[in-house]
Formats: sequence, C-alpha cells, structure tokens
Amino acid sequence: MNMLALGFGNFGGPDLFIILLIVLVLFGAKKLPELARSLGQSMNEFRKAREEFDRELHTAANDVKNQPQSYQPAQNVQPAQPAGQANQSQPQVTAGNEQRPQV
Repeated sequence: MNMLALGFGNFGGPDLFIILLIVLVLFGAKKLPELARSLGQSMNEFRKAREEFDRELHTAANDVKNQPQSYQPAQNVQPAQPAGQANQSQPQVTAGNEQRPQV
C-alpha cells in the first residue's frame, strides 16, 4: 500500500517543527542531545550491518558463479525396469531378513 495515500511520508516544514516541539516538551532540552546521539549511533550501526550483509551476499554470489560446474554421474544406480518386470525379478525382503519370491 502506498504510504503517501495514508498521509505518511509527506512532511513539510511546519509538520517537522510541530514534531520537534512535541519531542522537546516530552523529553526536555537536556535529553535531546543524548537522544540525537543515540539515534545517530543506531543509524550508523544499522548502515554497517546492511553493508556487511550486502558484501556477504555479493561474495556468495561470486563464489557460486566462479565455481566450476562439473558433471559427476551418480554411482550405484541401476537402470530403470518396466513396471511389470520389476516385481517379478527381485525377491521381497521382510523385517526378519527372510527372502520370499513374489507370486
């Protein structure tokens, strides 16, 4: 949903002034520098984490691109048999390791 349609994200000069005035009244003049400092530090940490995530993502993508793609056929794979012949040629193995021919 578009944020502008709800009225958010369209702040002008008077709107920001009123918000800053409310913050000043709520927290006081002595707390504002401390709040601004902690907000700046948290934004800086978020930016660093985002850049590190992007860097890891790009290096992983480059590793996948640079990896040689070699075809290794599977070992111990028997060729498929038609459905009617598969049950007739192999004996059935039960839980007691007894082998009985299928009927």
